[in-house]
Amino acid sequence: MAGSFIVFEGGEGAGKSTQEALLAQWLQSQGRTVVRTREPGGTPAGEAIRTVLLSNEYTGLTDRAEALLFAAARGEHAAQVIRPALDAGSIVVCDRYLDSSVAYQGYGRDLGADYVRDLSLWATRNLVPDLTVLLDVDPQVGLSRVQSPDRLESEPIEYHQRVRQAFIEIAAADPGRYLVIDASQDKDAIAEQIQTRVATLLGMSR
Repeated sequence: MAGSFIVFEGGEGAGKSTQEALLAQWLQSQGRTVVRTREPGGTPAGEAIRTVLLSNEYTGLTDRAEALLFAAARGEHAAQVIRPALDAGSIVVCDRYLDSSVAYQGYGRDLGADYVRDLSLWATRNLVPDLTVLLDVDPQVGLSRVQSPDRLESEPIEYHQRVRQAFIEIAAADPGRYLVIDASQDKDAIAEQIQTRVATLLGMSR
């Protein structure tokens, strides 16, 4: 069986980690080999970069340096973790990927969506997900769920509103590769919708 690459995207507090874990558990119950990972991170170098990117210790980090660090971590992640897992026939389930950079740096930081997207495509040798699950939530609601805000979570609400709109526009431009879900629903109802779409993607029965 060929591997597949499934990504979870969305704003802060949307429930990505919860749904990523539920999907991985379900896929494993169906006998599929699953590799769970996250961005930024996934490799020793990526986790070190994650600390720089998210720690409040680095609040003075410039916008362009931020975008470059995300791309660097992503390139390492794709080469060391994602591609090898896909080549082995595994299902890779990832918490955030390229679209987060486009939304947070391209739109949120106003660096230009095309520039940021092209940077990540170059870094990953054009590796894109087979399916991206976008969990859409009002930033006011999502941020209210965050207990200890990191550097990005601490940005003004206007920033997070731009990020949300960016995700919606990204998904609308390529609807065949996205599943957009209202993240205010019950987590089990969300999980059911995701499983149905993933089953179709993988040719599995439900």
